[in-house]
Amino acid sequence: MADISQKKRIWGWWFFDWASQPYHTLLVTFVFGPYFAAIAAQHYLATGLAEEAAKAQAQSTWAVGMLIAGLIIGIGAPIIGAMADIAGRRMPWMVAFSVMYVAGSGALWWTYPDASNLWAMLACFVIGFIGAEYALIFINGQLPDLGTDEEVGKISGSGFAFGYLGGLLSLVLMLLLFVEQGNGKTLIGIDPILGLDAAAREGTRSVGPFSALWYAVFMVPYFLWYRDRPRTGQRATLGRALGTVVASVSKLRHRGSLAAYLGSSMFYRDALNGLYAFGGTYAALVLDWQLTAIGIFGIVALISSALFSWLGGKLDTRLGPKPVILASILVLMAVCTTIVAMSREQIFGIPLGPESRLPDAIFFGCGVLIGGLGGVLQSASRSMMVRHTDPDLPTEHFGLYGLSGRATAFLAPSLIALVTSMSGSTRIGLSPVIGLFALGLILLVWVKPEGDRDR
Repeated sequence: MADISQKKRIWGWWFFDWASQPYHTLLVTFVFGPYFAAIAAQHYLATGLAEEAAKAQAQSTWAVGMLIAGLIIGIGAPIIGAMADIAGRRMPWMVAFSVMYVAGSGALWWTYPDASNLWAMLACFVIGFIGAEYALIFINGQLPDLGTDEEVGKISGSGFAFGYLGGLLSLVLMLLLFVEQGNGKTLIGIDPILGLDAAAREGTRSVGPFSALWYAVFMVPYFLWYRDRPRTGQRATLGRALGTVVASVSKLRHRGSLAAYLGSSMFYRDALNGLYAFGGTYAALVLDWQLTAIGIFGIVALISSALFSWLGGKLDTRLGPKPVILASILVLMAVCTTIVAMSREQIFGIPLGPESRLPDAIFFGCGVLIGGLGGVLQSASRSMMVRHTDPDLPTEHFGLYGLSGRATAFLAPSLIALVTSMSGSTRIGLSPVIGLFALGLILLVWVKPEGDRDR
């Protein structure tokens, strides 16, 4: 096992995306997130709130969970990354984060339909989400070891595409075999398998254990095939890690392109995460979609994600990551504007009939673009970061990248919560993501296409 080929190392690295994607696909966006929002809205409705106010409060509750997770990830990412780089011990960290992923997601089975333990289950979701995001930072830090600057765009894009295919397969299995519709049957008209009780929403709640098992099984190739750099033999202490991070941050004043890129990605990735976190709840609370409809929407979005990510990797190799990032942001801003301007009753102020299906068709189209261009944006962003990364400190620098992606992670959920609360509208509540994309777009002006790697 010592002489693992480079091809196998890459495949092992890709399998992380396949294994971890269900947390984002099934839990954040298309199954658990909308389910949580729906039962939370019913809970707040039962307390005496009006329907729209109850929905707004449900969205705000979900936003609080995403905010807490984002703050913890943002604060810890660069420090943990620096400790790993100092000692060269990365696999023990990956094992620990994997345990958090499995434990947090598996516990979501106990998210009861009566919302009696709403906050406890939100805490479990946060634990698993932190594990998934910390592991991703380490995975990103391993990308520079897998190829040259010209190759990493294709490797990154193919990894995202492979991951989205895993997310697609996991979502299809959940919809066909587990998630119950209003009639208690799954999408193919059968009772949830394994004797799960549809009345208690056990089919839907099984998304947590399903995601945990999926991750545990499909991380095996990563641990078998991926080989990290040799240990440095140095002792990693918290004080030394903090010193390293402070030194890296202080150097940013001399590295204009890196500073501008971290600032840019801080805003546009926060906007993208906001779309992912609240897209499913938008469908549930604004368009009144059932979970199975949201799931079908997810299938369409994931197919486009896989295809676009693969094509985006090829464009990255040919054009470089910066033009790909710019185009993706511009289209996503237009998509967000459309979503905010649309409701069941109107679109851009034009009234719609009560039976109109136009909002559903438009949102499906938006889902294709969000899924596809979101995958392209993430892949190209990872490739761009490689062009700014010190080869000797990849995990630390990707920790800074993780920090930039989470330092303002409170912005999207807190702004969405604030605007939702002030407007009393879940639709208008999504509008802050447009401004965050715009800020990211402006800062990209100062980013050098080939980076400013500190050699």
